[in-house]
Amino acid sequence: MIGRPSTSRAAAAFSAGRVGAMVLRYVYILRGSWPRIVELAYWPLMQVVLWGFISKFLATNSSWVAQGAGVLIGAALLWDVLFRGQLGFSISFLEEMWSRNLANLFISPLRPYEFVAALTLMSLIRTLIGVVPAAFLAILFYGYSVFDLGLPLVAFFFLLMMMGWAVGLVITALIMRFGLGAEGLAWIAIFALAPLSGVFYPVAILPDWLQVVSWALPSAYVFEGMRAVIFDGTLRVDHLVRALALDIVYIAAAGAYFLHTFHVARRKGLLMGIGE
Repeated sequence: MIGRPSTSRAAAAFSAGRVGAMVLRYVYILRGSWPRIVELAYWPLMQVVLWGFISKFLATNSSWVAQGAGVLIGAALLWDVLFRGQLGFSISFLEEMWSRNLANLFISPLRPYEFVAALTLMSLIRTLIGVVPAAFLAILFYGYSVFDLGLPLVAFFFLLMMMGWAVGLVITALIMRFGLGAEGLAWIAIFALAPLSGVFYPVAILPDWLQVVSWALPSAYVFEGMRAVIFDGTLRVDHLVRALALDIVYIAAAGAYFLHTFHVARRKGLLMGIGE
C-alpha cells in the first residue's frame, strides 16, 4: 500500500524516455516508406517550381491576363478535371483497400478489366460532381463561363480525363505493389506534372530541355489549345490529335503495368495483406 502512490506519481510524471520511444517508432515507420519521405519535401518543391515559372512569365507579360478574360479561371477548372479524374480513380481503389475488401473482390467473378472499367466510371462521376458546381460558381462570382469555349471544351475534358486515368492506373498499381505506405501518391503524383503542363503559362516559358518533356504530356497540348481558343479564337486540331495519341499510348502502357502488377500481387498473396 505504501508503494502505490509513488508508482502512480511516477507513471503520471512526464517521461522523456516514453516520448523518445514514440518518436523512434515514427522514425522507423517513416524510414520504411520512401513515398512518405518524398512527400515531406514534395509540396514545398512543387510550390517553388510552379509559382517560380508563373512569376517569370507574368514579369514580362503583365497584360497577358487582361487580354484573355478568364484565362486563369478556365485553366484552373481544366486542371481540376485532370486532378479529379486521377484522384477519383485512385480513391475508389483505396476505399476497397481501407475496407480490406480487395481480396474479396477478386475471389468473385469480377475480372481485373471490369474493375478498371468501374473505377473509370466512378472517376467520371466524381469529377463531374466536383467540377460542374465550380464552373457555375465562376459564372456567378466572376462572370466567366468556361462553357464559352464551346465544343472544344468537350475534347479538352475527355483528353484530360484520359490522362488522369492513365496516371491513376499507375498509382493503383504502385499501391498494390508497396501497400498503403504509397497511398500518398494518389494526392501528390499529378501535381508533379503541373509545372510541365503549362497550366497557367505557355510551354515556351520553360527551359528548352524541359519543353521536350512538356511536349510529351497530353495536358500541355490541351492547355495550349485552350489558350489558342481564348486568345485567337482558333481550334488547334493538331494539338488535339497529338494529345489523343499520347493518351492512347499512356493508357495502354499503364493498363499493361496495372495488369502485370495485379497478377504479381495475387501470385505473392499481397492482395490478402494490404489494407488497414
